[in-house]
Amino acid sequence: MSANGVKDRSNLVPFSSRLKEGRALAQDVWSIFNVANLPSDCINLGQGYMNFSPPKWVTEAANEALQGVAENHYSHPKGRMRLRQAIKSFYDPEFNRQLDVETEILVTSGANEGQYSVFVAFLEQGDEVIMFEPFFDQYLPSVTFNGGKPVYVPLHPPGSGGKSTSNEWTIDLDELRAAITPRTKMIIVNTPHNPVGKVFTRAELEGIAALAEEFNLIVMADEVYDCLTFDGKEHVRIANLPGMWDRTVTVGSAGKAFAATGWRIGWLIGPEYIIRPTLAATTRIVFCSNSPLQEAAAAGLEQARQRGFFENQRAEYTERRAILTDTFDKLGLTYTLPEGSYFILLDISKLKFPDDYPFPKSVLGRGRDFRACWFIALELGVSSIPVSEFYCEEHANIGEAYGRFAFCKDTDTLRKAAARLEGLKKFIQ
Repeated sequence: MSANGVKDRSNLVPFSSRLKEGRALAQDVWSIFNVANLPSDCINLGQGYMNFSPPKWVTEAANEALQGVAENHYSHPKGRMRLRQAIKSFYDPEFNRQLDVETEILVTSGANEGQYSVFVAFLEQGDEVIMFEPFFDQYLPSVTFNGGKPVYVPLHPPGSGGKSTSNEWTIDLDELRAAITPRTKMIIVNTPHNPVGKVFTRAELEGIAALAEEFNLIVMADEVYDCLTFDGKEHVRIANLPGMWDRTVTVGSAGKAFAATGWRIGWLIGPEYIIRPTLAATTRIVFCSNSPLQEAAAAGLEQARQRGFFENQRAEYTERRAILTDTFDKLGLTYTLPEGSYFILLDISKLKFPDDYPFPKSVLGRGRDFRACWFIALELGVSSIPVSEFYCEEHANIGEAYGRFAFCKDTDTLRKAAARLEGLKKFIQ
């Protein structure tokens, strides 16, 4: 008690160290490059969500489900049977096997919650999880919150100058082997990759698979962009390689597939020994996922093939990609042409901006790419995401050369953005 009768509040219960270790309390890139902090007319090519609606036949299924009774109440924690059956029907030919809807499929509240539940189910304190950099930023806190230790293996970017594709971002299998220790439990393989757009080759996946077999590791195959590959690029599922079904959990997403990122419907596909404990975890975390939107996601998968939906969507995204790349080509800028997902990495290392530019404190002290992306947003009215955010501190310099531009927007928006980005010409050294 202080002299004025007020209790001392300087010694209240501290927050968990896991929040610090997972960079959860640091001001992240999403809160810095937020619409609230940028000019009102700034075109948002930073965050990877669509500015168009899901297909009408999918939203109609959502509306129909909302009129029901059972569809508006708790679902089984495994997921609604209609959706599990739809996942089975759609993915049986993808995995070359008859999936069991009771033991090998689990519906989750978005792909992220599904991944989190796997970590809950399998990580012991100090277990190591290997992730390739740049990595989807949610991996880090999801691992550390569950006692895991992230271990980083960088993808090596192509040499400077000239055009490059995402395939030229390569892994070094010797580096991967060197990263494995007796505490390693899991490797995360994100293909098609966010933010690089890399679609891992069969040879690369075979190399990863051989190490997983040798060291008895689980592979988390984050394949949420499996429906978005370009230029005839083959999406190889690591779970289909010899011996890998038994140690792989594959992650999928209705949000990415059907332009419904706010629905938070995802799924896991894998052997019973992975799905069963993960079900126990997800049951305690969320109990069950959104019931009516599971019905809508089921309708999406049920009708996608007969409607040629993913083929048409791939063509639409190819057109969207070209709107930006044509502009970058006209300007003579270097970028990574993505063979999957919906992000383009633009080389911003030669962008010139004044040293005394009025950057906010949130940007100062971060990588040069934070300042470059902020400058582009304010001067040209197009926001992007600095790629060093997707690296550990040791390797952040690799990411500082790039800004990530999302093309999951309608063509009118992308054309307006492209017209504005032509203004980069006067700022490139």
